[in-house]
Amino acid sequence: MARARAVASLDALPRAAEVDRARPPWSLPLPLTPREGIAPRVDLDDLARRGRLLVIDSVAHSGAGHIGGPLSAMDLLVALFFRVLRVRPDETDWPERDRFILSKGHSAIGLYVVMALRGYFPVEELATFDSGDSRLQGHPDMTRLPGLEASTGSLGQGLAVGLGIALGARMRGLGFHTFVMLGDGETQEGMIWESVMVAAKYGLGNLTAIVDCNGLQQYGWPLPPGEGGRGDRRDPLAGTRLGDALQAFGWRVLEIDGHDSEAIVAACEDARGAAPGRQPTAILATTVKGRGVSFTEGRFEWHARVATADEVVAARLELGLTDEAGS
Repeated sequence: MARARAVASLDALPRAAEVDRARPPWSLPLPLTPREGIAPRVDLDDLARRGRLLVIDSVAHSGAGHIGGPLSAMDLLVALFFRVLRVRPDETDWPERDRFILSKGHSAIGLYVVMALRGYFPVEELATFDSGDSRLQGHPDMTRLPGLEASTGSLGQGLAVGLGIALGARMRGLGFHTFVMLGDGETQEGMIWESVMVAAKYGLGNLTAIVDCNGLQQYGWPLPPGEGGRGDRRDPLAGTRLGDALQAFGWRVLEIDGHDSEAIVAACEDARGAAPGRQPTAILATTVKGRGVSFTEGRFEWHARVATADEVVAARLELGLTDEAGS
């Protein structure tokens, strides 16, 4: 289904009471029959649209959570779990599985949504997000949810965990690949650069860092007069040549459109194929924070805003999922 035209104003939309919401978005028909290692061939863009609605609705249901970061990373996460990562959702301790770490742990709901769509747990469980007794905590907790490789949320730490896993894999003669997703604002953490240095020192070609360069932090600095950007605040990397810095430390750098599914898959497979070269790879993915819904795109306040019932309806309409959601 083609994406619905963006709605200019919420005033023009039907109110929540006018739309039948008896079936939550997680009741959408979903392709949940994975084959060995890699998921069956499905439409990645369609899955990403469904994933975005699930993020917005799950956060609205819980009354707390993050929106902007999960939406910017959704295409990356869907491509990883359905085309790139060699995993067995029903065997989360498979020794040869690829490892994925969400270092930008505040985007956990995006990861949970994609894991649910991939078959790690029932999609209906997303309704428990951020509840005290839930396996789906506000930040990833590996002691609660099988399939998580690290507990994250304190920014800057995930890459260090990933390089340790990658180094351990090489020492044990295991052939899996480790992928770590970072936020662009997260690269301001000094621990990131310690990890960058160490990964290059030990020649960890089996390690790939994916940077979600969505151009917005939680608050950020106002845009100076005459300076443009992808959002309504200054890019946290404005004036910084991140790719040059990573190359100077000895990393391979690939730059892609982070909303182009085929480009994402190609870059990840390029990184995997380069592993014997003993040079870690960084994929700089240019994205838009809040991607997919007109009133969330590029607006810093949607870093952690909760959608109203009417905004959930608006998102559903824009994403073109009204029929499948029973509306």
